[in-house]
Amino acid sequence: MEFNEKIQQLRKQRNLTQEQLAEQLYVSRTAISKWESGKGYPSIESLKYISKFFSVTIDELLSGEELISLAQTENCSNLKKVYDFIFSLLDMMAIACIFLPLYGKSDGTYIHAVNLFDFTDTSALHLTIYCTTFIAMMGIGTAKLLLTHFDKEAWGSIVTKYSLALTAAAICFLAAAREPYTTALIFLLFVAKIFVLTKRIQTK
Repeated sequence: MEFNEKIQQLRKQRNLTQEQLAEQLYVSRTAISKWESGKGYPSIESLKYISKFFSVTIDELLSGEELISLAQTENCSNLKKVYDFIFSLLDMMAIACIFLPLYGKSDGTYIHAVNLFDFTDTSALHLTIYCTTFIAMMGIGTAKLLLTHFDKEAWGSIVTKYSLALTAAAICFLAAAREPYTTALIFLLFVAKIFVLTKRIQTK
């Protein structure tokens, strides 16, 4: 007997609806429907709840092959989450460009490295664009972090595309504005994000 048949049988033996079982296992009714139709398996954590609730062992619920497949799927999912968290943190690191002394300020004799708050050798428009860009990158990173935490993969994918587009635009603007140190830092973040994204795609 397959897992979907077992979980359906156990539920009916208790005279429970899918909705009632979902409440007991702290999952959605859609999840129960998915399990019973054979379109998916519960997480390891959900399996523990099922085992405890119905007083059966996990071995009785799943075959050895199914357990191995489930463990591999969950490990893959967890690894993808780690990559998403790293990607988010890389975006959030862009805020450092406001506070680090990456900009050259001339006093007539020497050029001093200053942060964005003390940078007066440029127009107010440029300063506004700098701040807006770095804050936007941090905002995107925060959004990605939240979406990853709440398992909103589809939305996370859209945010990732916006992140890469904004970072590429920032590199072009900073290079045109002749800000070598800031350009280099944002470029390194961009390369790191591409690397993390590539590793995530390769995770199967």
